[in-house]
Amino acid sequence: MEKFGVGQPLQRVEDPRLLRGEGRFIHDLAVPGQAYLVLVRSPHAHARIAAIDRSAAAAAPGVLGVFDGEDLVRDGVGAPEVSIKRKRPDGTPMFWRAHEGLARARVRFVGDPVVAVVAQTLAQAKDAADLVEIDYEALPIDGAVWDECPDNVCNVHEVGDAAATDAAFALAARVVSRRYVVSRVHAQFIEPRGTLGEYDAATGRYTLHLDVQYPHRVRDLLAERILKVPRDAVRVVSGDVGGAFGAKGWSHVEQRHVLWLARKLGRPVKWTCERSEAPLADDHGRDCVSAAELALDAEGRFLALRVRTTSNLGAYVSSDRQLLPTFSNLGSLVGMYAFPAAHVRVLGKFSHMNPIAPYRGAGRPEAIYVLERLIDDAARELGVDRVELRRRNLVPAAAMPYRTALTFTYDCGDFAGVMDGALALGDWAGFEERRAEARRRGRLRGIGLANAVERAGAPPGDETAQIRFDAGGAATILMGSKSQGQGHETTFRQVACERLGLAPEDFGYVEGDTDAVARGTGTFGSRSGALGGSALLLAGDKIVARGKPVAAQLLEAAEADVVFAQGRYHIAGTDRSVGLKDVAVAAGGMDENASFAPSAENFPNGCHVCEVEIDPETGAIEIAGYAVVDDVGTVINPLTVAGQVHGGIVQGLGQILMERIVYDAETGQLLTASFMDYAMPRAADLCELKVEEHPVPTALNPLGVKGVGEAGAVGALAAAMNAIVDALAPLGVRSLEMPATPERVWRALRNAAQAQAASPAL
Repeated sequence: MEKFGVGQPLQRVEDPRLLRGEGRFIHDLAVPGQAYLVLVRSPHAHARIAAIDRSAAAAAPGVLGVFDGEDLVRDGVGAPEVSIKRKRPDGTPMFWRAHEGLARARVRFVGDPVVAVVAQTLAQAKDAADLVEIDYEALPIDGAVWDECPDNVCNVHEVGDAAATDAAFALAARVVSRRYVVSRVHAQFIEPRGTLGEYDAATGRYTLHLDVQYPHRVRDLLAERILKVPRDAVRVVSGDVGGAFGAKGWSHVEQRHVLWLARKLGRPVKWTCERSEAPLADDHGRDCVSAAELALDAEGRFLALRVRTTSNLGAYVSSDRQLLPTFSNLGSLVGMYAFPAAHVRVLGKFSHMNPIAPYRGAGRPEAIYVLERLIDDAARELGVDRVELRRRNLVPAAAMPYRTALTFTYDCGDFAGVMDGALALGDWAGFEERRAEARRRGRLRGIGLANAVERAGAPPGDETAQIRFDAGGAATILMGSKSQGQGHETTFRQVACERLGLAPEDFGYVEGDTDAVARGTGTFGSRSGALGGSALLLAGDKIVARGKPVAAQLLEAAEADVVFAQGRYHIAGTDRSVGLKDVAVAAGGMDENASFAPSAENFPNGCHVCEVEIDPETGAIEIAGYAVVDDVGTVINPLTVAGQVHGGIVQGLGQILMERIVYDAETGQLLTASFMDYAMPRAADLCELKVEEHPVPTALNPLGVKGVGEAGAVGALAAAMNAIVDALAPLGVRSLEMPATPERVWRALRNAAQAQAASPAL
């Protein structure tokens, strides 16, 4: 039998049905009698709601109801809660406000939902929404978002040793200081969000269909905080999900709306987010500014790192996940390097913008961007080779496990090997020849690298898996994690095949239904392979153990003489055996589940090398080469790993080259609300992406797997911008902020030329 297990490059088993249009996405779902919800959203970034006239909308054809925030409160619908404990700089408790579901009294960003309109058809709901009259009194956007918080400071968070860091800076031979901006972006998943709520009055039970990353956590939040009912009174079902990247989480107000209104109206209610509505309705990502300082000794060794970051939280903080990007991955700021001391301070501030949420990396790409840009700038300022500066400060493999100056303890890794592999794959040594050739053609060529390390699969929390054989011998895998395009149906089958010796087609696959899957934590933070895969492996061990006494009976042998291999139970030393499926039939079925909780996070790492070519006359940038060597531990499927890395790289390049959420500074209006203004990377903007693995399996889980889902994005931002600045530096450009659009590049070159012309010759 062909080997199907761990390490094999299996084609994704889910792809044929998706390519045939047979996916089961939320927008494909319709149930008898469903009504349609349309939300009237604020056109103002900040305004007082003076009056709402719903009469014309309520009288419109097909309308079942028009509701505002007072109705929501009157019906006892709750709001999420933030459990993270932080303080403000003055020592007072963290200030936060969750979104109530529909804004009352005041709106705080363009897109803030104010009125819910439900009708028998979507067209009727849209028409009626246009009839809602809201009298707004516009307010300035340069003051307090919340009256109770006049300075707009939500919280401050610090990690590291401030005293040791200050002492190291006092002794430093050189200090390099820079300011870096990480822009605000939108996840732009291929499938906009949607949700459908049902209520069964006979049983008092709710069912919510939606596209989400962690169905069980959504169920728990809705039951406990929003609806205030027992958990078993809520069922959450998530089918195929067309991308999420961290942004399809548990605090979206529309989830509450459809369940509340389904109960109120006595019929299912569906909300579908249209593409033009998505940038107004969704959480955004990134958006922070960092002042970073690097202290070095006379030999170029890192002594300390000091970073002061301001993170733009938007108008609301409705859950812990909306704070996670600001603090959960600050350890990445010291990267692969042996910093004796470091200290980071993050200030979270409110603004009249959409709230933020995790976005592919959730603080990891931001941290690596700051660090790797700073190292390149330090090398340039000190006149030293940037590769050598990095190599001099890498944590050696022999030092593992290594406790960093910022919260992390690296259990294993070969950072030097990863960097050397990427330099070779990207032909770093041959770059100057390519630069000279480009110069002859009138082009500017640059190369950049970034060493990236991140935490993945972090505790607390576990993941669960179940393997069930029915009485006929048919097997089903049931997983608590939830795919959003990562290929879980393939990779988890491979883990089961590895342990049980069956073929992928021997397994059914179930996920995303809280009634069918008893427990689950979900998919986020590059955790599914390490935690979900390990739980599945342990469930397989239990199945083998459960079947052993049955196999012994069938083989008329002592249980101690029976061994399992390649899907069959054998009597040791003989050719007598019986298949696992036959044992399951004889047992009347077998059903085992397992969970896996890690004792510590694991640390995927890699080195990215990016090469660019720039037309100095237009500022246009071409990605001329891209190479990455990753250590993601044990590789379950090389094809899906490469696909994940490719996707992350493209999202990182998109942010560097073109993507950006922009608001008008005076009015707070969103200026990039469509693809006419918010540019997205396309195939023509890219080159061949070379990906190789340098696996150092971790001992922190049975599979030896490290995370991979965010790895591509973590290193791409810094590598690409370092390459762009390297191309521009010979002409005097020393700094550039994302996105590096042709206009920005062109202006930077012109400004540098004017500055040089105005300066006296040296």
